[in-house]
Amino acid sequence: MAEERVVGIDLGTTNSLVAFMQGDTPVVIPGEDGERLVPSVVAWTDNGVAVGNAARATLMQDSASAVYSAKRLMGRDITDIQDELKLFPFRLADDAKAGEVLRLNVGGLTLTPPEISAYVLQQLKRNAERFLGGAVTKAVITVPAYFNDAQRQATKDAGRIAGLDVLRLVNEPTAAALAYGLDKQKDGVIAVYDLGGGTFDISILKLHEGIFEVISTGGDTHLGGDDIDNLLIAIALDDISGDLGVDVGGNPEAIQAIRKAVIDAKIALSLNKSAHLNVTLPGQKHYRREITREQFDQLVAPVITRTAGPVRQALADAQLTPAQIDEVVMVGGSTRIPAVRTLVTQLFDLEARGKKLHTELNPDEVVALGAAVQARILAGGSAATEDLLLLDVTPLSLGIEALGGVVAKIIQRNSTIPASATEHFTTGVDGQTNVAIHVVQGERELAKDCRSLARFDLKGIPPMVAGLPRIEVKFLIDANGILHVSAREQRSRKEAEIEVKPTYGLTDEQVETMILDSFDNAEQDITERQVIEAKNEAETIMTAVEKGKSTPAWQQLSFDEIAKIEAATTELKASLKGGDHKIIRKAIEALDQATRRFAEIMMDSAVSGAMKGQTMAAAGESMGQNLGASPSAPHAFAPAEINPGKESDGLTQIELNPETPGESTED
Repeated sequence: MAEERVVGIDLGTTNSLVAFMQGDTPVVIPGEDGERLVPSVVAWTDNGVAVGNAARATLMQDSASAVYSAKRLMGRDITDIQDELKLFPFRLADDAKAGEVLRLNVGGLTLTPPEISAYVLQQLKRNAERFLGGAVTKAVITVPAYFNDAQRQATKDAGRIAGLDVLRLVNEPTAAALAYGLDKQKDGVIAVYDLGGGTFDISILKLHEGIFEVISTGGDTHLGGDDIDNLLIAIALDDISGDLGVDVGGNPEAIQAIRKAVIDAKIALSLNKSAHLNVTLPGQKHYRREITREQFDQLVAPVITRTAGPVRQALADAQLTPAQIDEVVMVGGSTRIPAVRTLVTQLFDLEARGKKLHTELNPDEVVALGAAVQARILAGGSAATEDLLLLDVTPLSLGIEALGGVVAKIIQRNSTIPASATEHFTTGVDGQTNVAIHVVQGERELAKDCRSLARFDLKGIPPMVAGLPRIEVKFLIDANGILHVSAREQRSRKEAEIEVKPTYGLTDEQVETMILDSFDNAEQDITERQVIEAKNEAETIMTAVEKGKSTPAWQQLSFDEIAKIEAATTELKASLKGGDHKIIRKAIEALDQATRRFAEIMMDSAVSGAMKGQTMAAAGESMGQNLGASPSAPHAFAPAEINPGKESDGLTQIELNPETPGESTED
């Protein structure tokens, strides 16, 4: 059986690459022009869409028909990019709004950043198919470790649009470490400093027995070589205006000519002590300037120094000192700048420790090479990589159904796995002896709108007053993607658990639909959840009031106090019919105020009873009837009723409600 073709792609801000494993060696696949770097530029010409170097030529001549640095726009909205707009030659759609996906007017079309990036991915796909002599439909795409959910989702969207099945989005630092073969070591701590065209990432990776774990990340999604270019462009524009008396700030073609000259000079200064800027401007005027490396270092120092803060913070987050870092890997074309290498050497105190930066591999290619290694692992692996474990993320949040059908999320979407989390719950009905836990997956606020994964029972809980049991629910996703859910009543030690196999996984299309649904229905879902939670709290306090009427504490209240409690209760009952959570909350607060003295009398009675030898269970029952609706009061879950008609895989349903964090679970 032929090995499945899975390529590794570095979708970069400035340049993009595609790589493939030849035997046990990753190689970058060249394009039609023989170049391995494909500029992340898309242009619309008379002959159709151009990508890469051909598009860069159009950018110089007709900038309104080309787009570059689309990665900087992925997953962002108009409020995020205000400072950059004046430097981009393309413009946003006229009706662009905050909170909406960006749309650009370019080449007579209106396109989103994922659609633009898809053109780059399609070109890489064609390059790979020509090189391999067959169809390529699956890929691993790298993203900055610092990318947020929206940016990661936008990258996956771009892959889908390009006709690629994106098997995994992998963090660029992990890919870089793989490219250097650092996985061959058994143990070590690796820092990956990645200064690319549009983003800066610093990641601290721990390698132990073949397992790569990102233990801390930091960086800036708005910092990179582009910022150095823009700084130098701004200086050049000032020079041109002052020396030549020409204002070319509103001329896109002139700005692109200056950009090219600046980039050429920046590259030259990585090797030489000086370089020349030479630009022909409109009206046949010429701008010439010599810049030395010393001048360059001084000019860009503010940009480069901005990377030091995230580096120090990443070390602090990992609870490590520079001396505990075994290897430092340099990634991104901007790390060729000598001043950058000097700064990083100082930050990690390498010279004093007799260590050197890892700069042996081409910093533009290292991420793509690592992506190819990961692609081989997902395609079936090889003897060289079969023992390597890569930590994935969970694509959707996981939780349990709570009282009223709301979802209590326990593991959040995009959590790195292995992952574990624990929440505490309690009962809402006196004498409840068993509960059935319903595990769900999704981003919606209500369980009915999420995917049902499993149901199981926790039986044999000793009958106690509502609110007294303390049930610990633990979610654990192991390195193989298998979800383990356990529930344990802490007083009785009764426990139950279930294993959810990966067969419950969703297709990417289903994941996308679920996420989009959560966005589309967010306002309605949250409102409905707020109403349910308000009603739950209202029922709890009214039940406690009703129980309290049979206690001696009720007899100690004055006629006026009783009248106020009755009136507030009536008002709260009436508010439940309207379905407005704000009105319900206001009525709860009114009843809470009316019952404050009643609650104090009951609490005093409970404490006195306990001091006189009353059993803890009895004292707990009295205390469990506390009427205050304070934020520290635990929520409850409804009783589990065994109903064969609701079974799923032999498991029955429960509704839970989380206990407020920080509440003591001690006897």
